[in-house]
Amino acid sequence: MTALTSRDTLAAGLAGRLVLPGDDGFEAAAAPWNLAVRQPVAAVVEAADADDVAVTVRRARDAGLAVAAQSTGHGASGDVAGTVLLRTGALAAVEVDPVRRVARVGAGASWGAVQAAAAPHGLTTLLGSAPGVGAVGYTLGGGLGWFSRVHGLAADHVRSFDVVDPGGERRTVTAASDPELFWALRGGGGDLAVVTAMEIGLVEAPAFSGGKLAWPAERAAEVLAVFREITAAAPRELSVWLSRVEAPGAPAVVVVHAAYLGDAAAAREALRPFDAVPDALGPGVDAAVGAVALADVGDITADPTDPAAGRSRAELLSRVDDGAVERLFTSPVAPLLLLQLRHLGGALADPGEGAGALGAIAEPYLLYGFGLAFEPGLSAAVGDALAALPGRLGDAATGRKPATFLSPGESAAAAYDDAALTRLRDLKRSRDPHGTLRGSYPLLG
Repeated sequence: MTALTSRDTLAAGLAGRLVLPGDDGFEAAAAPWNLAVRQPVAAVVEAADADDVAVTVRRARDAGLAVAAQSTGHGASGDVAGTVLLRTGALAAVEVDPVRRVARVGAGASWGAVQAAAAPHGLTTLLGSAPGVGAVGYTLGGGLGWFSRVHGLAADHVRSFDVVDPGGERRTVTAASDPELFWALRGGGGDLAVVTAMEIGLVEAPAFSGGKLAWPAERAAEVLAVFREITAAAPRELSVWLSRVEAPGAPAVVVVHAAYLGDAAAAREALRPFDAVPDALGPGVDAAVGAVALADVGDITADPTDPAAGRSRAELLSRVDDGAVERLFTSPVAPLLLLQLRHLGGALADPGEGAGALGAIAEPYLLYGFGLAFEPGLSAAVGDALAALPGRLGDAATGRKPATFLSPGESAAAAYDDAALTRLRDLKRSRDPHGTLRGSYPLLG
């Protein structure tokens, strides 16, 4: 046992809880939200406050060990062997200033909690489809969600970060105080500082609409054709996702989820071409698409809220044509549970001068595959199917992917262009030469 993982040494002065291997509850404390990912850490510190974070980082640095910060673990990679896992879930305070249209968000707060605080004021966060995801971790990876086509990445709306740096010092980082680190934290991942809180801008949302439409999988080609037609000319306020779903024991279906930052009548009109596809498994556009309360954004996709074991892969696409992508959607996807196309573009392709490390996402579509992995044989089959996706997509896949869509075994290099990656790596070498901090996808890995 090192000096760091000695109970007396690490627990001294902590307001939170220290859990070591062999302690009751260690396995649960070390487990991320994705139960398919194993985290062989040396210790878990459940921080009670930012001072606990600073103490833990300093003691890890002195012992020559790394600290990996995590709130929910939705984006866990498993690349944490021998580290101290720093749980930030207790730092969950959320404060909304409706006059300034900003929210102060603790590192442990979920997007659902932030959205619930902002919605009564007619304001929305730039959350994704799953409100249970940690707001800070999502933002450190860029933050690509329902409103990104009109408002860009969540990271580009951050005003400031409260951090603990690799030396264990607490600091506030802004565009004025440390422009290089501020740039890097907005999309560059968690490899450069432990964020304990952030202040992020909110956007006005006087109306919000959405809904779900579904058909038998036999209609996949027709639904895909309409999806292409609509997304080719969609207003920025509209985001449309198309999924082929093959749940065990159920017929395969194709599903459209749509979100519109505006009133329901305009949303229905934009989605009207889907009514031409016969055999819908439910009501048409007029009944399925309606007003959605801002606090209920998660209801559109109803993503799982409980931890589960799964494997996934994402690929950015330069196009959706009559070739490879159509063959994927019109063919069985099992053992995958889901194959999904998300329309991007809009503000994502032109983020402006003040953008963070992720920069522009020029590709108009993102393909996302997911499969359950609750037993070894199924996990292996899903992994093989996901690994085959780039080959099946041909040159439609660009090889790049947003940082929050990286999967275990992939490298941070896939998320950034060459200039941004070089800049991030230089910053890592200069600010954290001993590798005290470990993001889910290390910049130098």
